[in-house]
Amino acid sequence: MSDATDATDATDATDATDATDATDAADATDGAAADRTVGGETAVAGDDAPLLETRDLDAGYGDLQILDGVDMYVDDGEYVTIVGPNGAGKSTVMKSVFGLTVHMGGEVIFDGADITDRKPEQIIHEGLSYVPQNENIFGTLTVEENLEMGAYILDEVPQDQMRAIYDRFPILEERETQKAGTLSGGQQQMLAMGRALMLDPKLLMLDEPSAGLAPDLVDDMFDRIDEINDAGTSILMVEQNAKEALRRCDRGYVLVQGQNRFENTGDALLDNEEVRREFLGG
Repeated sequence: MSDATDATDATDATDATDATDATDAADATDGAAADRTVGGETAVAGDDAPLLETRDLDAGYGDLQILDGVDMYVDDGEYVTIVGPNGAGKSTVMKSVFGLTVHMGGEVIFDGADITDRKPEQIIHEGLSYVPQNENIFGTLTVEENLEMGAYILDEVPQDQMRAIYDRFPILEERETQKAGTLSGGQQQMLAMGRALMLDPKLLMLDEPSAGLAPDLVDDMFDRIDEINDAGTSILMVEQNAKEALRRCDRGYVLVQGQNRFENTGDALLDNEEVRREFLGG
């Protein structure tokens, strides 16, 4: 999905479904707003502050607004997916959290700190890592050098974290002296995630991690993301393979024309007739 497509669709943005209307059966936000699902277990809202929260977020590029009042949250240890049609602003949400868009209103709170106006080089110090869909590795550097770049803000490369990443992605250790640009698409995606994990982040944001992968590699990629979450890292993911993403995540959002349309557990969204008909191909 390109930012230009985001921009085209943003001009036709419609009013978001009221997320506080717990009596509207068509509005899938009701159950998730009252009870948060973390790691498959339900926690009453208000038990703890979210790890990440966007509040009435407006953002875009230049003078063009893409996001219109977006409210989202990710709890500690949670796996959250954003789905929706092309041009909905999904990638713009992640870029806005990471300080890569023009902030036009609202707040971004991470681990209790207001990071709304911070730059990426400041945000990464807070324990938040982001893997963009494109240009997410240094092709002329080796695998090992790419991983070391993931820890550039530290005085020394954390060898224990490097070891953990090699254990999680053995193929990277086998190719550690190989130029990253010569890796396969799946291996490059593993390297991008590995580099983002070098600082042992609290939250890993992934933008279309399955894009461009051969069909037989997609399940493997999702399995690896599951493992990262199971190990304690929260996940916020934008994904084109909406059905599989919702099947695996704790909770999901459907974004349409820069606004929240639905929010609920992944399974509940998959079971929602309107969501299936309009956004999942039936």
